[in-house]
Parts: sequence; structure tokens; C-alpha cells
Amino acid sequence: MDQLARRLSTADAVVIGLGAMIGAGVFAAFAPAAQAVLPTGAPAALLVALALAAAVAYANATSSAQLAAQYPTSGGTYVYGRERLGPWWGFVAGWGFVVGKTASCAAMALTFAAYAVPADAPEPWRRLAAALAVVALAAAAYRGITRTARLARWIVTFVLAALAVTLAAAWAGRGPAPGAGPVPLTAVEPATPGDWLGVPQAAGLLFFAFAGYARVATLGEEVRAPRRTIPRAIGIALAVAVVVYALVGATLLAALGLDGLAASSAPLSDATAGAPGAGALVRVAAAVASLGALLALLAGISRTALAMARERDLPRPLAAVHPRHRVPHRAELAVAAVVVVLVLAVDLRGAIGFSSFGVLAYYLVANVAAFTQTGRERRFPRALQVFGAAGCAALCLTLPTTAVLAGAGVLAVGVAGRALRLAGQGPPAP
Repeated sequence: MDQLARRLSTADAVVIGLGAMIGAGVFAAFAPAAQAVLPTGAPAALLVALALAAAVAYANATSSAQLAAQYPTSGGTYVYGRERLGPWWGFVAGWGFVVGKTASCAAMALTFAAYAVPADAPEPWRRLAAALAVVALAAAAYRGITRTARLARWIVTFVLAALAVTLAAAWAGRGPAPGAGPVPLTAVEPATPGDWLGVPQAAGLLFFAFAGYARVATLGEEVRAPRRTIPRAIGIALAVAVVVYALVGATLLAALGLDGLAASSAPLSDATAGAPGAGALVRVAAAVASLGALLALLAGISRTALAMARERDLPRPLAAVHPRHRVPHRAELAVAAVVVVLVLAVDLRGAIGFSSFGVLAYYLVANVAAFTQTGRERRFPRALQVFGAAGCAALCLTLPTTAVLAGAGVLAVGVAGRALRLAGQGPPAP
């Protein structure tokens, strides 16, 4: 069987995970989450939702790290579910991941185009720019995983530096926009108990921003010393992302208030509207961060598709590994082709909720699989897996109804397709 080459260090794995998280979270998740908690009238409710999402993400990360140390191969929870629970569990995890994250790829490509293309440009030009971005990054990934890691390192470094400048400008009083004063985070307006149900929904939407550390586990066949590297890289990437998100969330709330954040389509730009040149920096940083997230997503999805193809849960030709570059080149090309079709033909403004549903289902399986580990395989207490599984289920159910229905429908289609394929094969030969 074709195998991938182990070329990634701990630092490489960390930046690939960060690249997937920072681009998605900072520029895409805060405004819809603010809309969910808006009925509470409490700006701090958004930070509570962020803390809840981070807690569930941490529990999921410990499960992923524990499983990846035992099964250091491509595929992430698709492999873990098959090994610990059975083929059907693995398929649900893998299918949810591939479908949800393919939609996320399209959303990241369209986010790049929204910031990189002038606002007055026709919509077809934006979609074309998004498609070209997918093609360019797929070409970079095709050349090898070390090129992917090197590009991700530059992207993450630039985005973090740009965010530092942007947040400093906002706190220095040069933003927000004229006429909008700073808002205390402790301000609370009258709210009914039902209004606070928006907090777990916001946490489910913000979970989208933390899902990038899954890229580290899906690259398990390409990291050096995986039993040590994968758990360490997952922990570092998640810790850095939590700190960055907390700083950004507090800054946006202080500058724009909950109402302003919920109504904004580009909150970081609005928060620094009074600072000369800050808007341009934010646009560049958002475009670059979106490319970083897209690059990491393409790498992660193609590795899960590779693992599923090896087990014939996806077409077998997708299991091929390039003889020179040692990457799943057919899977990468197939994923890129699907994403290009999506960005050219589909409106994906609701992709965050849909993606969160698929990824939460993925991590639900990861927590259940990790719960079954015993002895030397166990690195974390089972209580974390119980909390992680319960958190995933709860956040799934509190997502917007359209996201829940769409996610459940797509999972059902995948399960039905696999059942039909197995039925067509007939009983195994004696």
C-alpha cells in the first residue's frame, strides 16, 4: 500500500493547525455568534460562549491527541472510529468531516475574494477570484507537504503580526467608527431566561473557529515521532488560538458593542475605522488568513479522503500517493475540483453552521472512541471524553435549525449510499 512520507516537525504541525483556525475564527465567526447572543443584551455573553466552545474544543483535542498517538496514520477520526468502534462509526465521522470541511473550503475561498476584490466589482469576478485561489493553493499542496507547511508558516506569521497591530489600533482609541463609543463588557439589558439559549448556539457557531486542530491529527502519517509530536502540536495550536480569539472578541465588543458586532460584515475593519491605513491592513490580513485556512483545509480533507478510499468508502483511485511528492494527489485534485464548483455555483453564507454540524459529529465519534482506550493507551481522564461527547451533542442540537436539518440530511445521504454499496456486494464468500 502506498504510504505518505514523515516530513513534518512539531512546529510544522502547529502552524498548519493554526493556519486552519485563525483564518476561520477571527474573520468569519464572531458576527454570527454575536447575533445569536444579541437577545441577552449582555456583551459578556459572547465571551461566555467563546469559553464554552473552547472547553468543548479542549476535551475534543485531548481525545484526538490520545487516539492519534495510538494510530499515527492519515484519516483522523475516520480511522479511530473504525479501529475502536467499527466501520459504520468511522464512516459517519469521515463523511461528516469531508462534506462539512469541503463547504468550509468554499466559504474560506469566498471570504478571500470578498476582501481581495474591490467592493464594487461584479459578483462573477469575486467567484472567479475564489476559484483561482483554490487552484493556486491546490497546486502548492500538490508539490508536497513540506511546501504546504512552509507556506502556512509565512501566512500564520503575517496574520498574527497584522492582528497585533489591528488590536493595538482599536484599543488606542483610533477606532471605532465616528459616533460609536466604547461599550463596557459588563453592560446588561433586561432579558428573559429563554434569551440565554443563544449562548450555546453561539458556542456551536464559534466551535467552527476551533476545528482547525483536526488538521494535525489528519496528517498523522506525515509527522515525525507522531506519538510525541501530535499531542504536543494539538495542545500548542489550540492554546494559541484560544488566546488570540479571547483578545479579538474582547476588543470587538469594547469597540463596537454587541449590537454593532452583530450587524457588522467586517467587524475588525469597523473597529479600526478611525485609524489611517488600518482598514487596508485588515483587508490584506483577512485575505491572507483565509488563504491559510483554505490551504490547511485542503490538506486535511484530502488525507481523510485518502483513508476513506483505502477502505473503499470513497472511490479507490483516490487512495493513490504521488511517487515523487508523496502526497495523495488524486484526492487533492478531486477535493479542489469540488470546491471550485461550489464557489462558482453556490451561495455559502450559511456554511459556518453546516460545517459546525459535520465537525461536531466528527468529534462526537472521537470522544466515544477515546473513551474505549485503556491501559498505556490512556493519557487523559475519561471524564474529559464524557464532557466532550455531551458538549458536541448539545452544541449540535442548538445550532440554527437550517444547519441541523441540512447536516442531518447530508449524513443520512452518505449512510444510505454506503448501505446500498454494501448491499450490492452481497454476502462475503465462505
